[in-house]
Amino acid sequence: MRKYLVFLVIPVVFIIDRFTKVLIISYLEYLEGIAVVPFFSIVHARNTGGAFSLLAQHPYAKYIFTFLPLAVIGMLFYVVFAYPLEFSKRFSIICILSGAIGNMYDRLTQGYVVDFLDFYCGRYHWPAFNVADISISFGVCLWLFVEIKGSIKKAKR
Repeated sequence: MRKYLVFLVIPVVFIIDRFTKVLIISYLEYLEGIAVVPFFSIVHARNTGGAFSLLAQHPYAKYIFTFLPLAVIGMLFYVVFAYPLEFSKRFSIICILSGAIGNMYDRLTQGYVVDFLDFYCGRYHWPAFNVADISISFGVCLWLFVEIKGSIKKAKR
């Protein structure tokens, strides 16, 4: 039962991601921003590319970043159900899936992903991101941490 309880993360992340994106779309015009503190703003940005707007101008970006993530989502669901995984690995994959599903929803319904968290120093901005991106990044970092920790334990034996 516990191994499937972790799946509750998916609707929780999806709802928070959707709610925040709907707020941004409702209250900010495209490219409008609100300075919160000297290094952080809330902005209404749109990403038609991959992470960090990678390949956003590519003529096939829409297809690449729609179908490739669908394949990855399917593969990750398969891994979660088909293989016995320790809780931390299952949780990390679920976090990645949660974010991927949130961003995929945007791509399928709008043709782009809404990003709004903007960190910067002077005129140098980190690419804007959203709640789904945080979930994906957390899942990847957790997976790497678990793998590195496991490798260190094996090396000590």
